[in-house]
Amino acid sequence: MDWIKIAFYAFAAVAVASAGAVISVRNPVNAVLCLILTFFSVACTWLLVGAEFLGVALVLVYVGAVMVLFLFVVMMLDIDVAALREGWVKFLPVGVVVAVAMLVQILVLIGVKGRTAAPFPDNAAAAAADVSNTKWLAEHLFTGFILPFEFAAVILTVAVIAAVMLTLRKRTGIKTQNAAEQSRVKAADRLRMVSMPAEKPAPAAQAEGEGQA
Repeated sequence: MDWIKIAFYAFAAVAVASAGAVISVRNPVNAVLCLILTFFSVACTWLLVGAEFLGVALVLVYVGAVMVLFLFVVMMLDIDVAALREGWVKFLPVGVVVAVAMLVQILVLIGVKGRTAAPFPDNAAAAAADVSNTKWLAEHLFTGFILPFEFAAVILTVAVIAAVMLTLRKRTGIKTQNAAEQSRVKAADRLRMVSMPAEKPAPAAQAEGEGQA
């Protein structure tokens, strides 16, 4: 029995099911949790086929960093945050299911590797080039595929700018700062000299003060 193939199909099925849940669930927090499970399942399939660098990078970069940004975006949208904070317990079942599924996948990976006499197969392209998976990926990414890589960088930059612009839309009832007006301020605009005549205390007040002394 080919345990690697069985595990691959199992991980792929979980990835497809969780990806479908991302676009089908109504709650954005549950969608983010399902997307985390999708990324983790895909990383497991990459580990099975020998692309260990891609699998680890997917977990560290996307699951560890990008998903945190996704949660920040969800928090910055026009969502009733008070309702989300009050009902945080309702997100606990989904979080527990995702955590248990990830734990089961890790145990399956360990079990499959323990049952197979030979280690996981190496990446075919890396084996043919007689180099490590990381070196082969870096050489091809920054040589033959440098143009698509730069296009992807530009697209991600535009996406970041668009996300920032969405958060800078005008809202009523909040205090904002205008950086352009602040940079154009001159010293004369910040300080105003006012000439006021010196005032002397009234005689009654002066006499009262002397009497108290």
